[in-house]
Amino acid sequence: MRQLALCFTLIPLSDRLENTVQALFLYALALGAGVCVAVQQVLNGGLRTALGSPAWAAFVSYVGGLLTMIVVLLVLGEHLPPWKAVANTPWWAWSGGVLGGAFILLMILLLPSLGAATLIALVVAGQMAAAITLDHFGAFGLAQHPISILRLLGAALLIAGVILIKD
Repeated sequence: MRQLALCFTLIPLSDRLENTVQALFLYALALGAGVCVAVQQVLNGGLRTALGSPAWAAFVSYVGGLLTMIVVLLVLGEHLPPWKAVANTPWWAWSGGVLGGAFILLMILLLPSLGAATLIALVVAGQMAAAITLDHFGAFGLAQHPISILRLLGAALLIAGVILIKD
């Protein structure tokens, strides 16, 4: 705690304010991403009902995501990565799309049974447990952030939230 106080006295107020504003902006974007996940799942659930198939609903969701990313790449003027970078990419880095597909399909399948609030609460709890574990071990190239009492307490509070939200 003393180190934190010392840090604040050494950093000029303008820099601290700028860092705070930047952090708040990033937090707002992250909250927006969470809103996108929740709304996406409800929309995908409606698509499942309309199409009569969770697999087709997931497929349509990914086609929409693919088209969105094509527009983003064009707007940003991104070029294809060099072949050497592609060849040097670890095998596990390519599996994100597979996990994303499993995630979308599971969300579409579970939404009618669990409801949006319970499903999202369980997903967030699962994400937190996985994130704490991945951080602790520095998995897949992450910087190591050891498990601490505060992190475990935060995860426990999320799990308590899941219990309270559950119908």
